[in-house]
Amino acid sequence: MNLAETILCWQGNWLDAPVRCIESDNYDERPDYSEPEAVIIHAISLPPTAYGGDYVEALFTNRLDSSGHPYFKDIESLKVSAHFYIRRSGLLTQFVAVDKRAWHAGVSECLGRDCVNDFSIGIELEGCDHESFTLAQYDNLALLVRTFRSRWPWLGPDRLFGHSDIAPGRKTDPGPYFDWQRLLASIPC
Repeated sequence: MNLAETILCWQGNWLDAPVRCIESDNYDERPDYSEPEAVIIHAISLPPTAYGGDYVEALFTNRLDSSGHPYFKDIESLKVSAHFYIRRSGLLTQFVAVDKRAWHAGVSECLGRDCVNDFSIGIELEGCDHESFTLAQYDNLALLVRTFRSRWPWLGPDRLFGHSDIAPGRKTDPGPYFDWQRLLASIPC
């Protein structure tokens, strides 16, 4: 299959297989302007710099056992989510329907407005600021963006932002090792 031409199928506001769907309770309704206007790219690993466990999934579904690692005590009260999560293997998981407001951006500003969760889709990449991301992650991130553009054509390259772009000084992800040129080269203009 040529990933450069692939588009995923929608079932309402959820993506169909091969995307795993695990609903998070950490969302609410979008305001009146429910169409997404931006895509925000994040990086997360739990515990920091550790990959492969189910801790991110547990965090997004309020099942994180705070005794599993000392770091988890600092985040045990967080109620956060993202619409999508891409593991280093490329595995795609959707946690929140795209017509709902996932809790991923926090205090933020984008496109001249604050409350970025209101009008964005949040994608978390399994990773951290000081390591490169995998080819499988870039491939599936590009696949998601192409799929979004098939539904919302205005979500072009000028509507893709890092968490650090919308919350400068507060957030640094996806970090300096995220290859924006690689992503942009694999999606249509």
